[in-house]
Amino acid sequence: MNKLPFVFSVYVLLAFVGLAADSRPNILLILSDDHSMPHLGAYEDANCKRFNITPNLDAMASEGMLFNRTYTAAPQCAPSRISIFAGRSPVGLSATRFAQPARADTVLFTDVLSEGGYWVGLDGRHQHLDGRGKDLDHVTEALVELGMRDEAFEKRFDHFVRGASTKGGELPKVGNLVGSILDEVPDGKPFFLYFGFNQPHRRWGDDYDKIDPSQLVLPPDWPDLPEVRLDYAKYLAEVRDLDTGIGLVDDVLEKRGLKENTLVIFMGDNGEALLRGKGTLATRGTHVPMMVRWPGEVEAGSVSDALVSGVDLSATILEVAGLKQAPGMTGVSFLNELRGERFEGRDHLFSERGWHFGPITQTDGFDLSRSITTRRYHYIYNAIPERRYSPVDMGKKSVWLAMQALNKQGELSPLHERLYFHLPRPIFELYDLKSDPFQLENLAGGKPTKAIETKLRVEMDKWMIRESDFLPLPSHVQQLENR
Repeated sequence: MNKLPFVFSVYVLLAFVGLAADSRPNILLILSDDHSMPHLGAYEDANCKRFNITPNLDAMASEGMLFNRTYTAAPQCAPSRISIFAGRSPVGLSATRFAQPARADTVLFTDVLSEGGYWVGLDGRHQHLDGRGKDLDHVTEALVELGMRDEAFEKRFDHFVRGASTKGGELPKVGNLVGSILDEVPDGKPFFLYFGFNQPHRRWGDDYDKIDPSQLVLPPDWPDLPEVRLDYAKYLAEVRDLDTGIGLVDDVLEKRGLKENTLVIFMGDNGEALLRGKGTLATRGTHVPMMVRWPGEVEAGSVSDALVSGVDLSATILEVAGLKQAPGMTGVSFLNELRGERFEGRDHLFSERGWHFGPITQTDGFDLSRSITTRRYHYIYNAIPERRYSPVDMGKKSVWLAMQALNKQGELSPLHERLYFHLPRPIFELYDLKSDPFQLENLAGGKPTKAIETKLRVEMDKWMIRESDFLPLPSHVQQLENR
């Protein structure tokens, strides 16, 4: 593999001295694709429980710790995944544009694990760490020249597969695929494996049998339309397929005697491709399911309300492995929380939205926004308020076409007209997640919450400065608005 700079190698090896390789756990990181809270039966989601959507994930949650407040650093696949592996925000990595890889000299936690004695592998759904699965020839050529793709990048891993589908007829083969990957791990060496699922990303099928659209419970920020209900049923069927795949992977661990010494992290990579989800900084775009199972270390059936960001996974995984974070990583390890020990954790966390693959004239393609989430409040800064909302990956789907037609005819409810079609959008949004979990009432600019809004805006300013963000600071924008 490509060696890290000498100083960093020594830094890692010093942290590694004295560790017995066979005493450290294997680590399996499983990401679902476009999967928001609360879509697991373990979260008491009415739809998942009514139609028994996630029995395998629910069983895994009962064997480990279920996290209620996990958020990704971005509401899009590529920047979210990069932030997980680099332990930094996409803004700080200069990787806010969809599928822009981090610079070649960016240290990933897998680099640290590899230098520290772990076998490291990537497989399943494309992780986007080296760009899009297939890009324009000249783009790929530039990435290769910069050492951000192909041989130079792939040598950082013991096993590297850019993308393997888990959809359709490939789903039943998932267990065999994971087994063949584990066959490559040398005896006596701990492994780290990232395995990604395509589900529940769009391109859904029509196999939503036993999920009755008319019986689904809809959130209040969605209009109750036949198209919405059918779309939602198909989404839940994809979550059900995901759960089937999780069961196949778990069977492999069980049959190989690896379950007891393998730490499993399951997490959604970003929010679902449904209304006010993927591509937005409404919480449905970044609030994702997460659970951790680690027999003998994590109490079975435990639940955590700690605020966790996707950037925190690197710090936690490295501490589990007895290794230090690389310089520049900003994650907060939640290992103490896993072990039921005193854990201060975060008071707040940040997310960002940059360009997604799509038209630059609408928010599904181009939007620039930032958010800060605390235990109670959610604050959003929309830098391009005149940009029209359009849901990511569903701009031409029947759901959105039906909503546009109803809005044009003046038949959409005032609430849904305001949430989806009103222009300009507010520059600032503030929501009380305790009393308004679906973010229906924007409190920004109100006197009762002025102190809270000011505090969050200042924290966002400071974070943007630390991360070298290119957007105007929200406090400067606020000053101009008040003139």
